[in-house]
Amino acid sequence: MTGSARGRTGGSRYGEGVPLVAAAVCPHPPLIVPELAGAAAPELADLRAAADAAVARLYAAGARTVVAVGAGGRTADLHYPYRGSFAPWGLPLEVRLGQLPDGGANTDGLPLGLLVGAWLLRRVPPPGPMTWRMATVAHDEPVERCATVGARMGSDQPWALLVMGDGSACRGTKAPGYDDPRAGAYDEGVARALADADPDALLGLDPGLSAELKVAGRAPWQVLAGAVREAGGDWRGELSYHRAPYGVSYFVANWAPA
Repeated sequence: MTGSARGRTGGSRYGEGVPLVAAAVCPHPPLIVPELAGAAAPELADLRAAADAAVARLYAAGARTVVAVGAGGRTADLHYPYRGSFAPWGLPLEVRLGQLPDGGANTDGLPLGLLVGAWLLRRVPPPGPMTWRMATVAHDEPVERCATVGARMGSDQPWALLVMGDGSACRGTKAPGYDDPRAGAYDEGVARALADADPDALLGLDPGLSAELKVAGRAPWQVLAGAVREAGGDWRGELSYHRAPYGVSYFVANWAPA
């Protein structure tokens, strides 16, 4: 499913601030990593390609900083440089973004969303010097708090936002959360919001229902909504991927100022 549309967020409140130039939404299944998927790697080849293209579009928008946000146990800015491993998912593959001057690295692990995000950011070469930042938002963070986190994000140079999160995990009897008849309508609503660049629709996602449907992306998507609402102006959205290959809904989308 693909689509593109324009949404309006109101007048800009950045004033003389540095603009948010683009945003992308990607999912974080560990099997997106071909070495981890093994023989099943071709099953997610189209998702992998869509995610690569989404990251490339972030870079092409002129961003000098990319801020990646994903769900975690708490809401926090993570310490640079960033490091994590796919070992808990069966692959001793370490991913790093950045390095300290003395060659050392932060020993903090990354939650799955940001681990996959770091893998994607490393997989697609940036066109020039790039600064990365990473932040987590608590799974159960209230809607307005998520929006506030997004509104307070920014940079001293043109920046873009990479938002990591899956949809419902209840699409069928083999899904991680088993089958829930509410999951289809929920995911279709998210798909429309992403295609239409509609921050209000994302802010309307109910935290309770999202938790029941085992949605990993609700809080990060609402951070995106807060950032775009703060940026103001007209935005356009394009949804390039929307499927549930393993009973979990995955979305890939790009947002940009119109």
